[in-house]
Amino acid sequence: MLKKIGFTFLIIIVLFSLLGYRFFYSMNSLPDGELISETVSPDETYTMRIYLVNTHATVAYCIKGELVFNNSNTRKNIYWGYRESEAVVEWIDDDTVMINKRSIEVPGGKYDWRREN
Repeated sequence: MLKKIGFTFLIIIVLFSLLGYRFFYSMNSLPDGELISETVSPDETYTMRIYLVNTHATVAYCIKGELVFNNSNTRKNIYWGYRESEAVVEWIDDDTVMINKRSIEVPGGKYDWRREN
């Protein structure tokens, strides 16, 4: 009986941890925003879309950067900047984008202010 209670408790902890990660920490569940700019990579493989996110709550403006793979129209969030309302985007080369002075290697790199420090 004690093993069943312990196992059930463990399952509940794992479930809450996964849900917490998914809804509060994963870059896949970032809120939508207003599209403010698009920039195409030099070799036209990627498009960087920048969104201004304003949840109209007690939270400051955020900038969300979405990388679009032009050959498949697949999208991936690679930038999440808090207390930012503007974005300066510059492609350094075919696989490196600079957003607000932060260099990101694409397609694998990302910047998320929640993971700093």
